[in-house]
Amino acid sequence: MHSPATAEPLQAVARRGPASLWPFRLALPALAWLSGLACVQLQRELPGEGAFAAVLLFGLASLIAAMRSRAAAALRLLGFSLAAGLLAFSYGSWRAELRLAERLPEAWEGRDLLLIGRVDSLPAATLGQAGAPGWRFEFALEAAQAGPLASDPPLQLPARLLLSAFAEHADAAPPPLRAGERWQLLVRLKQPQGLMNPHGFDYELWLFEQGLRASGVLRPGGAQRRLAEAPFASIDAARQRLREALQRRVSEPSAAGVLAALSLGDQAAISRADWALFRDTGLSHLLSVSGLHVTMFAWAAQGLLGWAWRGSARLCLRCPAPAVARWGGVAAALAYALFSGWGVPAQRTVWMLASLALLRSVGVRWPWPLALLLSALVVTAVDPWAVCQAGFWLSFCAVGLLMAAGDGESARGWRAQLMAGLRNQAVATLGLAPLSLLFFQQLSVVGVLANLLAIPWVSLVITPLALGGAILPGLWIWGAWCVDLMMALLRGLVSWPLAVWTVPVAPLWAQAAGLAGGVLLVLPVPWRLRALGLALVAPLLWPAPERPREGEFEFLAADVGQGTAVLLRTANHALLYDAGPQYAPGVDAGQRVLLPLLRALGVRQLDQLLLSHRDSDHVGGAASVAAGLPVRVLRSSLEPGHPLHRLFPSSLLCEAGQGWVWDGVQFELLHPSAEQIRQQHLKSNELSCVLRVRSASGQRSAILMGDLEAGQETELLRRHRPQDLRAELLLVPHHGSKTSSTPELLAAVAPRWAVVQSGYRNRFGHPALPVLARYQAAGIEVFNSPDCGAWRWRSDAVAPSCQRQLGRRYWHRQPSADRAGLSWQGPPAPGAHLEEDG
Repeated sequence: MHSPATAEPLQAVARRGPASLWPFRLALPALAWLSGLACVQLQRELPGEGAFAAVLLFGLASLIAAMRSRAAAALRLLGFSLAAGLLAFSYGSWRAELRLAERLPEAWEGRDLLLIGRVDSLPAATLGQAGAPGWRFEFALEAAQAGPLASDPPLQLPARLLLSAFAEHADAAPPPLRAGERWQLLVRLKQPQGLMNPHGFDYELWLFEQGLRASGVLRPGGAQRRLAEAPFASIDAARQRLREALQRRVSEPSAAGVLAALSLGDQAAISRADWALFRDTGLSHLLSVSGLHVTMFAWAAQGLLGWAWRGSARLCLRCPAPAVARWGGVAAALAYALFSGWGVPAQRTVWMLASLALLRSVGVRWPWPLALLLSALVVTAVDPWAVCQAGFWLSFCAVGLLMAAGDGESARGWRAQLMAGLRNQAVATLGLAPLSLLFFQQLSVVGVLANLLAIPWVSLVITPLALGGAILPGLWIWGAWCVDLMMALLRGLVSWPLAVWTVPVAPLWAQAAGLAGGVLLVLPVPWRLRALGLALVAPLLWPAPERPREGEFEFLAADVGQGTAVLLRTANHALLYDAGPQYAPGVDAGQRVLLPLLRALGVRQLDQLLLSHRDSDHVGGAASVAAGLPVRVLRSSLEPGHPLHRLFPSSLLCEAGQGWVWDGVQFELLHPSAEQIRQQHLKSNELSCVLRVRSASGQRSAILMGDLEAGQETELLRRHRPQDLRAELLLVPHHGSKTSSTPELLAAVAPRWAVVQSGYRNRFGHPALPVLARYQAAGIEVFNSPDCGAWRWRSDAVAPSCQRQLGRRYWHRQPSADRAGLSWQGPPAPGAHLEEDG
């Protein structure tokens, strides 16, 4: 992403003597600046006014003292570094406070609001829970009011929103929204809310970085109307027209999606299956408008402009050709980044290129580490949250590794150039492997070969064809053929044995050692030191995940939205109780939440998947779990003809009285009876499999109730003695519905804790307020997943933990004191997602 000519090699600096090393004195303040910004992003809460003023004043005092001091150079350098870190912390806190101030007032959640504004992004195709087609798009708000009358007072709402619009049913068409148009919309909004699971994707951070401070769904009715077309000359209108022309010309969705992503930055056009393929082959960075593409576009524009400028002696006398070419390349990068949607990776690259061009223009030839640090300073000054993004660290580390290893410019002949290219690819792959394991817990073993083939193919062939299609649409056909050829090759590579290496999340010490080992492996140091790098990387490649002790168990209620999914682990076994909901056709909790969670925890196979009953919020992710992880046994109350039976090697019915022991931990089924399973007239809720888990000592136990309702709770109490139902933990039946959790059940179980798995502001009103009052009256502490995130407890631990509290950062939504999010505010729009985005 950087031209090697912009930075001076370290060897040349060293040859010129100690005086030439003065630029390196700027490195420590630059690192202090990055550390100060990173420290802000680790805060659970932003500093108050007093603390903020103290840090800012101390930083300014340190800066003034360092500038006026006559102390030794080393002490002055420390003073500048301290000032840089404190001022960066103050700057990051100030920017964060400004963004937090754009929050949606809680009083306006779940109410119909009339908005006027502009469609501020290419609408991305999506599906509602019932399969209704729709769009997801960013909306730049101009005005808002609480009612349809002009006399209604205006509202102060966030300036940018993430909205979804769905058709009324699966066979209808969604609203005809196009980028750049002005619309009046009737919308129901909610505060940013994402699923919170250990090592999971932080959706609320992503919304915060993008400046999207609320999300919502369009409501049905006649209030929606287009106010103005997009201006013909606007970038948004041009991008919309090009996408529609591309989709008409290229009918194959996979190829059209790749071409749209590379030319227009429309990453949503690539299907989830294709993204999984690119991730497994280590090419995710390549199939978006990444820094590589922006840099190559700038390099090509720079070369063409320099060649044309040098053809006129008159122009060269007015302005040197190198300067014109350099800034022309930056302008070309800016134009490409804007036209492709101004995505975060493209923004980073534009600022990096601009800062390096500025250095060159003022005659400064700093060593490459300092030039790289200057670029990072510029990027983080524009976007303080860049330090939270994996792409920021991956891109800068990749450039740094290539610069440290040498760029191969001195190679002569095609063989030497080929070997230099292979060496650079190996350096980047080996050096970034620890970061890939750190951020994604997986490493593409075939990634070296895939990148070696795909980087020149995508950068020099597919991307130019995708961009050239804007002028000659016939080029898109050639581009589609090239995409199809690449996809066939990648599918062949990913089918190889051990194509992808996945590991559990390693402890912090192993992560730090692995990063240091990756640096040693690629630096031009003696082989003995490189062998030390291998030893340092080993704990990151083979971490030993923590497991419960013999005779104890772990209970992890995953945050899956409106649905149930609980992981039960013993010392050597794992059971998944239910598999969460299906969010939309092809999108479910299995692929989005459970498989990443299981892999991060080191669960390589499930000894049993227990599906309590057939409702979609309990079995929606089962097929994805079966496809992504070996499952030895399926146990369920599903009818014999249910298609899920065919996905597992062994399938059993759950019947009361069945039991087994794993590592000293006792598992027993309490419901339904064999006679109830044979009855065809019972509702699926009434057949919920009730599971009791008890530690070897018998002192710690948990009961999982599925969606059992009041009638079956009474029958359960009649069949079992109260002392047999005692449990320290209760998975609240039916998500806290009014039809469950009878006082008699609570008295019999007498749990210390109760866990509710529900969706934020779900349409069912779960958990019902009268039910919560019943638990409170019984002295039972209730944890609800929208407020708690994933709930985790070990039978040998003193207290449970909530992931939303463990991983809390200042941008996360905090539950209100009155738990307003539990009340039902009316049904969502037809086809809308009923769960949190994740």
